[in-house]
Amino acid sequence: MIKRFNLSISLFIIAGSSFCCAQDKQQDKIYLVPVCVYEGDTIPCVQLREVLIFKPLKFKNEKERKEYDRLVHNVKKTLPIAKDVRRIIIETYEYLETLPNKKEKEKHIKRVEKGLKEQYTARLKTLSFSQGKLLIKLVDREANQSSYELVKAFMGPFKAGVYQAFAGLFGASLKKEYDPLGEDKLIERVILLVENGQL
Repeated sequence: MIKRFNLSISLFIIAGSSFCCAQDKQQDKIYLVPVCVYEGDTIPCVQLREVLIFKPLKFKNEKERKEYDRLVHNVKKTLPIAKDVRRIIIETYEYLETLPNKKEKEKHIKRVEKGLKEQYTARLKTLSFSQGKLLIKLVDREANQSSYELVKAFMGPFKAGVYQAFAGLFGASLKKEYDPLGEDKLIERVILLVENGQL
């Protein structure tokens, strides 16, 4: 009986030492996570990201599937530009508030306009017609104002009218508003999934 007990202790020690070695080899893979105290115990505390769940889309045919895939591609290409527009609007507006008079504000707006043309003209030229129309809607979504209103506010009603007329030549409108609960419901779904990293 004693021999069996000693033998089992010996086997346990041998197995335990080999397990410890295996742990030593794995020590280079340590993951540090935030902790919190719950009922006196310190436990890992990891914030999981939100996962959006929508009813699966049903496509009538392959053409509809391709149109959806094209929409996803177009959103991924134009959404970053719309977010840049929002950021630039906020920064420009905040800076304009610090300027003393109308003349200084106009000079700053001209500098911003020149910088935007240099930075974005080449990028905007690569957009297709449908991507351009989508961008107009996304700017309205991000800035909570139509592209026409933004141009009018920063560059005046004359330039806004000129840009609107130019867009009209191609069947687009800078006054187009984003409707996430109606006409643009599918676009909103794609945007939410893209923003959440699910598409």
